Amino acid sequence: MRIHAVLLIGAGAAAMLAGCASAPQHNDQLEQARADVRSLAQDPYAQQAAPEQLRDAQNALSEANAAFDNRRPPEEVTHLAFVADRHALIGRAQADEARAREQVAQAGAERDRILLEARTREAERAREQAYDAQQQAQSAEQQAQSAQLQMEQMRREQQQLRDLQARETARGMEVTLGDVLFATNSANLAPGANLRLDRLASFLRSNPRTRVIVEGYTDSTGAAAYNEQLSRSRAQSVADALQAQGVSPDRLQVVGRGEAFPVASNDTQAGRQQNRRVDLVFSDMSGRFAAGATQGPTGTSLR
Repeated sequence: MRIHAVLLIGAGAAAMLAGCASAPQHNDQLEQARADVRSLAQDPYAQQAAPEQLRDAQNALSEANAAFDNRRPPEEVTHLAFVADRHALIGRAQADEARAREQVAQAGAERDRILLEARTREAERAREQAYDAQQQAQSAEQQAQSAQLQMEQMRREQQQLRDLQARETARGMEVTLGDVLFATNSANLAPGANLRLDRLASFLRSNPRTRVIVEGYTDSTGAAAYNEQLSRSRAQSVADALQAQGVSPDRLQVVGRGEAFPVASNDTQAGRQQNRRVDLVFSDMSGRFAAGATQGPTGTSLR
């Protein structure tokens, strides 16, 4: 009986340790999404001006929380949190616009009251107050226009990225310059890359605050150290081409990832050709990258 009790106690302790070991880890993108969605939900203007974005943000956050609690892969949690955060940011812009428009109306009413008062007493003083109220109204109107422009720019940027065949990932919007860019052991851009790079440069010039991580990749042919240097040279070739079209080098971060993170099998010529690529990871319109954007692609690498 004593031996049996000791075994039961040991099994219980092992179960507790296993539970602790499998506890979900901290996720920066999820914490950011929680904070932004909570802030939007507490804004009294959100229910009136951005109910759809608030609902979508809360639904996406619920999915992210469920994935986190159920110990789903970190990249899945980060992607769901990223979607929730994007909805929250758009909702915030809509709420800010509604708030600014209400301030315009209130400032206009105050201006009218002061003008009426000027007809009966203290005309000069009332005119000064009316001027101040008018300035406040103009300022509030400018805020409303700024919020609207920001929202329209965000939507325009997303559409432009979709036109560039960008895909939404846990690291942000990504564009792959694929299997026709480089020959084996070469960092020289093929002539066919010019049209794609022209469109990318045009997008970056029209969105001057957007930043880009330029990641070079190789197939598995050759030594790992050589492939890492070759991949960086490929990424630098793309960055140089963008700089030649007016994109500031301060907005471009060049990374060589070698033969890591292949998108196809290196056992075939076609697969190796797909792995000779450059990926571009875009920040949001304010220049902020998603959590984990600089750490390389998520998911299982093919070998």
